[in-house]
Amino acid sequence: MTENAQQQPPAPSTDLPTQYAPADVEGPLYERWVERGYFEADEKSEKPPYTVVIPPPNVTGSLHLGHAFEHTLIDALTRRKRMQGYETLWQPGMDHAGIATQNVVERELAKEGKSRHDLGRETFVERVWQWKGESGGQISGQMRRLGDGVAWSRERFTMDEGLSQAVQTIFKRLYDDELIYRAERIINWCPRCLTAISDIEVEYQDDDGELVSMKYGDGDDTIVVATTRAETMLGDTAVAVHPEDERYKHLIGKLVKLPLTDRSIPVVADEHVDPEFGTGAVKVTPAHDPNDFEIGQRHDLPALTIMDEHAVITAHGPFQGLDRLEARSAIVAALRAEGRIVAEKRPYVHSVGHCSRCKTTIEPRLSMQWWVKVGPLAKAAGDAVRDGRVKIHPQEMEKRYFDWVDNLHDWCISRQLWWGHRIPVWYGPNGEVVCVGPDEEAPGTEAEGWRQDTDVLDTWFSSGLWPFSTLGWPEQTESLAKFYPNSVLVTGYDILFFWVARMMMFGLYAMDGTPPFHTIALHGMVRDQFGKKMSKSFGNAVNPLDWMDKYGSDALRFTLARGANPGVDVPIGEDWVQGSRNFANKIWNATRFAMMNGATIEGPLPDVAKMSATDRWILSRLNSVVAEVDAFYEDYQFAKLSDALFHFAWDEVFDWYVELSKTTFQAGGEAAEVSKRVLGEVLDVTLKLLHPVVPFVTETLWTTLTGGESVVIAEWPKAVSVPGADAPGGFRDADAEREIQSLQSVITEVRRFRADQGLQPGQRVPARLTLDGTPFAPHEAAIRQLLRLQPEGDAFTATATLPVAGAEVALDLSGTIDVAAERKRLAKDLAAAEKEKAQANAKLGNEAFLAKAPDHVVDKIRTRLTKAEEDITRIQTQLERLPQG
Repeated sequence: MTENAQQQPPAPSTDLPTQYAPADVEGPLYERWVERGYFEADEKSEKPPYTVVIPPPNVTGSLHLGHAFEHTLIDALTRRKRMQGYETLWQPGMDHAGIATQNVVERELAKEGKSRHDLGRETFVERVWQWKGESGGQISGQMRRLGDGVAWSRERFTMDEGLSQAVQTIFKRLYDDELIYRAERIINWCPRCLTAISDIEVEYQDDDGELVSMKYGDGDDTIVVATTRAETMLGDTAVAVHPEDERYKHLIGKLVKLPLTDRSIPVVADEHVDPEFGTGAVKVTPAHDPNDFEIGQRHDLPALTIMDEHAVITAHGPFQGLDRLEARSAIVAALRAEGRIVAEKRPYVHSVGHCSRCKTTIEPRLSMQWWVKVGPLAKAAGDAVRDGRVKIHPQEMEKRYFDWVDNLHDWCISRQLWWGHRIPVWYGPNGEVVCVGPDEEAPGTEAEGWRQDTDVLDTWFSSGLWPFSTLGWPEQTESLAKFYPNSVLVTGYDILFFWVARMMMFGLYAMDGTPPFHTIALHGMVRDQFGKKMSKSFGNAVNPLDWMDKYGSDALRFTLARGANPGVDVPIGEDWVQGSRNFANKIWNATRFAMMNGATIEGPLPDVAKMSATDRWILSRLNSVVAEVDAFYEDYQFAKLSDALFHFAWDEVFDWYVELSKTTFQAGGEAAEVSKRVLGEVLDVTLKLLHPVVPFVTETLWTTLTGGESVVIAEWPKAVSVPGADAPGGFRDADAEREIQSLQSVITEVRRFRADQGLQPGQRVPARLTLDGTPFAPHEAAIRQLLRLQPEGDAFTATATLPVAGAEVALDLSGTIDVAAERKRLAKDLAAAEKEKAQANAKLGNEAFLAKAPDHVVDKIRTRLTKAEEDITRIQTQLERLPQG
């Protein structure tokens, strides 16, 4: 604990501004939390650990709504655990984001008329580090705006010295265990970024293309194939058909002429071919298609690379030097001229992969790359979930996880970039290949003919080590011993297969079978209020800073948490954030009113015998909510816990308990003092329960109410015990809950009647209350105040009587409404409702209509009938209750 944290708390104060101004509060509060070290974690602490890593955002990035959503959930979890007495570590840091960062710096160089090749590798990497120091990491400032309670002193970067040592260590171990190897395989190649990219960096979208069907061979040996990439025919080395396809059995084993070339290629039989699709024959281009590569391997076909790294045709002939798209058109035209085109379909909409960074169309390409043999690693990752060492939440996501890890292909980990962890492999002058560990020297110099591999590692390779590399691994540090494994990983289901699976594989491998986390809590994606994916191209992307500036960070956080059902996408709209701002204002205004009226936490709670039913009711409900919120947290049900807190705070505490207690406060005496102490207790607990989700407004109010140093380090609420009440699990009073529930029904019913009669909310009406023999007698003053009911007076005439819950409320409405006008309005509404009922009955009584109409149409008419009947009953009741005359 810091020196400040050991000081005595100041005395409580009621000095709160009349309005809550988030912009004036949030920044200073956050810096105070950081300065006092509340978010730091001590590996020497004897408290039980609670560890969560931040999914490291890209150093090039900025805070988007997806980040804000995820960070809100993690922050809520860690703030609660900190209050529960855990040594809590929320590990911050950023990813070096190889391709994205290199692209940013290359664009900066382009403005100077330079390329990275002009600088050379070493100088270029220095330039990237310079950019990172000057411009990168703006997201950390935005995290502070959001209120992220991370241990800033432990912030890590995937390219810092310690993490680089971890990367080199695990690469060496995997290499020595023959789990890393080099091979020529088909990869996703970006002709713009000039590198292999991972599956996750490929975005698929429907593009308009063309499907061309063309003839190979001549005469009886003619066979028709179709393709959307006609340019790849220059690299065809076979045509494949299904071995049982009768149409082509006579061709299997024969050679057919490949148009536009001087080559003939064989027809091979392969069960991969679907005889029902297209013509049942497919062209095979092993160097430019992953499925064709597999066919080529099975049939020992040559793999001809016909494009260079820029996707320019290199195959000898008239198309050499053309870009792939230019070649496509030229080749189709040449085939058409030879009469080889059988059919052309355009536009032909089909799914095409694009580089997520630059949007260039991906080119499958045969390339020599480094690979991780994932078989044994993936099996271990699957077993850890199957045997219960790791829980996936929600559980229904387990199937998707198993579908992935049980069918995982070897992972291409090399990237043709300069920014990243360089592959620690050296090649010697006589064909030697040496993998160098972190504490080993290079085997030789360039002058001696040794050179290091020029590729760097996939960003996911280093981020896969995140749960333990950030704690000092491979050194056996105190932090690693204290905080590994993580308690929970909170992340989106969209990277379950990529980042999560890699962390599972590496954690189990590096940490002797100990998984990197106990629980994987998956959430959905943030979408707009119509459920549409947010995107700049769609025009619906939102900068969360704009909403935080306008409504406050608490409002954004509460909106996100309230929509967070496990594994389900989250729609969000600005009006919802505005509603959450109103909630923050409600918390502020009601708490300020309560403190101005003497709400206090000083001294013990009064004896239960001194409490009113209203006091006992709110304390009983408070304990129910404490239990609900705890259960929801343990099940990662953020939406449900937020909703429970919203309705308890707004509806029960502020709209009912505070309002019901006003007459008690005004009357003074012992009852008032009891209720003030009860209200103080309720506010204390409620603000603590709300704090993890809405930290700023609750911190300001709680410290003012209690005089405590900070709610960040306050004790998490447990069930409240009341003196004089025998309740070992916390105070509960079912009788008081039933009584206040009945009281609420009385007040609600009369309010509804008043509204039906067109009375203004503040308009006072003479009334006689008959409460004898009911539990409502002690509440008469509160009933009158809440319902704006005056004493009946000498001239009182009951023009309307409402029997509710055993009580009777008689009202004198003479002179308060225009009875004739009200009867006329209600009569018109009644006629409309009766007409609607008649029309619905007529349709539902028509057998011919029912026989033809779809079910949803019939259901809609039945719903209209039900509503019409309800309207008729309601209007008739209102007419009966109107004064006579």
